Amino acid sequence: MVDPTHGTRAPIAVKGGRFVVATSGVADGPSQALSRFLVEHGASAVTVVTHPLVAESAGEHVVEELVSGARRVRRRPNRPPATFVFDPVTPLLLPRADVWIGFNCLVTAQGLVRRRLGRVRSVIHWSVDFVPVRFGESPLTKVYDRLDRWCITSSDGRVELSDAAFRGRLESYGLRPEDAPAEIVPMGSWTDEAPRTGPAALQQPRLVFLGHLVERMGVPLVVQLAAELRRRGRPIGVDVIGGGPILGALEALAVEHGVDDLVRFHGFVADFADVQRLLAGAAVALAPYEVDEDSFSRFADPGKLKAYLAAGLPILLTPVPPNADELAEHAGASVLPPDAAAFADCVCAILDAPDEWRRRHDAAVAHSLQFDWGTMLSSKLPRLGIAVDATRSTEPSP
Repeated sequence: MVDPTHGTRAPIAVKGGRFVVATSGVADGPSQALSRFLVEHGASAVTVVTHPLVAESAGEHVVEELVSGARRVRRRPNRPPATFVFDPVTPLLLPRADVWIGFNCLVTAQGLVRRRLGRVRSVIHWSVDFVPVRFGESPLTKVYDRLDRWCITSSDGRVELSDAAFRGRLESYGLRPEDAPAEIVPMGSWTDEAPRTGPAALQQPRLVFLGHLVERMGVPLVVQLAAELRRRGRPIGVDVIGGGPILGALEALAVEHGVDDLVRFHGFVADFADVQRLLAGAAVALAPYEVDEDSFSRFADPGKLKAYLAAGLPILLTPVPPNADELAEHAGASVLPPDAAAFADCVCAILDAPDEWRRRHDAAVAHSLQFDWGTMLSSKLPRLGIAVDATRSTEPSP
């Protein structure tokens, strides 16, 4: 990629390279996949800095040093949202790096400062979301947007999750595509490793929802769906995977609707392998996002949808994510209004027709293959100035 500020740089090889991956949050996503990919392809050192993002997270800054198969961890306590103030300067002591990859503007800015000090050769700004008015109509939003604008115009490479986010960010900042070019790298999954559901799931079918339990996810509809199915004589179990501020309210709602015996709330599941096993035990996946013009999900590429695909699950979703129509056309999904009855109609139609379920299952698996992390990162990283050796390292992932 040609950097608009610093010109063309010689590629930096993964093999033998030193990388810092700076990110926020706890869910399995691009930063975790990238860190694993770099280690498995022979990077000499990968330092992963993870800042707390939400109150439900562990409330600590974690620094993982992954070197030659070894893993060393340092922890620094903190509590979000206060952590936002300290992210750009925490931790102060980090090794020199060939490439700094920041997954939000706060940590990318830290990389840009280190580049100016000569401690980093190249900086990549990897945006994992776009929120038009992130903190409401407040000075904090203006400060954040100004910092983000500086990051996207000053970094040596840039990544967006979706074309909708790419265009939305440029429009919001008054930029043209040539002012801040970006590679589109959607959410992915380790497709070959993901356990998949199968026809046996239809014997005692379960529905599944995966995600952060906040209002915009539309999770109350999941509870209402269980109640509607019971009313129709179809008491189908539902697994809700994820934690969040409305967990308690959802548990109360399940009791109110008389489906607390059907809806199982797992809370946040730290090990993604356990998440995958729950997905593979389901028959149908749910993504009932609230239809809201202000929701940033309409700019996103939700990771849970890729996890659903990798598990071979037919997906029922509302028309909010920018790839909703694509999933309906190619991946066996159904795009529905945010209505429990409409979701119940579709669930019954799929479960009562094994051949239709199989068609949707096969379409989901086939569509998921293009989103394999290994395949995507091998093709996209060279366009960001990071050369990937076709011969994979035999070092195991820490």
